[in-house]
Amino acid sequence: MSKQKVELRQRAIAARDAAASRHGSTAAGARLAEAGLDALALPPRGVVSGFLAIGQEIDPVPLMQRLASEGYGLCLPVMVGKGKPLVFRAWAPGDALQERMWGIREPLPEKPEVLPDVLLVPLLAVDAEGWRLGYGGGFYDRTLRALRAVKCLTAIGIAFDEQKVDAVPHLDYDEPLDWVLTPSGPMRCRRA
Repeated sequence: MSKQKVELRQRAIAARDAAASRHGSTAAGARLAEAGLDALALPPRGVVSGFLAIGQEIDPVPLMQRLASEGYGLCLPVMVGKGKPLVFRAWAPGDALQERMWGIREPLPEKPEVLPDVLLVPLLAVDAEGWRLGYGGGFYDRTLRALRAVKCLTAIGIAFDEQKVDAVPHLDYDEPLDWVLTPSGPMRCRRA
């Protein structure tokens, strides 16, 4: 299984990078913001955890700015250690950030911790069932499992259309997404 994931991860990075070159990360992010999350029927005024793009990921900040203008609270994930779920700290566009491992930017430690109702999730590949391939650290799988144990949560993968694949190999500890949002629109995952 891990060999399959390694091979798919290499193909997925190439597909994502080609899509980013073709469409532009920022332009694709603007299309996500235009669509918004209306089709997903999310709870009003909830807290949405976004992420700040690294490498050739779609830039979700325009979408997060739209959500903030619609009354949603925002937060970003924070890594607290290998093998541990992420925690979330309040964030607003323009807040100071600190750069951590892999170039990931996180809110400063004095920002309050919050529990999100919605997670925008980065990914390398995703299938129609909602199985996602990430970077291999397991942070989002552990986090989704922990949050789903204590509250109702909507997990939304953010991807270029070219990141959709027929099947993502998964094991019993992997956590599926509920939705995938691409520049062409939302896709409800069949496992949701």
